[in-house]
Amino acid sequence: MRQIEVQTQAHQEFREITDQVQAVVQASGVAEGICFLFCPHTTAGLTLNENWDPTVRRDLGLVFTDLVPHRPDFRHAEGNSPAHAKATLVGNSLFLFVRGGRLVLGSWQGIFLAEFDGPRRRRIWVRIMEE
Repeated sequence: MRQIEVQTQAHQEFREITDQVQAVVQASGVAEGICFLFCPHTTAGLTLNENWDPTVRRDLGLVFTDLVPHRPDFRHAEGNSPAHAKATLVGNSLFLFVRGGRLVLGSWQGIFLAEFDGPRRRRIWVRIMEE
């Protein structure tokens, strides 16, 4: 199992990590198999989405802010309840196929760390399993 470290820059952002994950896949030497990604944080998650137009990330941020606004009746002492809820909505893991030693992604897909309580240093665990 390998680890990717990501330094986020904003309170909420979608940081693309496709190239870092692909580097782990290539270093593994696995030609055909599965790449499993796990984010061990309760205020961040993982998602696949468009990586061609950066305004998609901005728009996703707006959607999540609308879905889970800060509320005065939240009781979590750290004050980051919206981040926990957003991370739950996104999820903390992804399975991706590996073919020909490369991740199998759609034409415009990229892998993103979804940060909801940054800026922080985040870890992503990566496990490549051969078919």
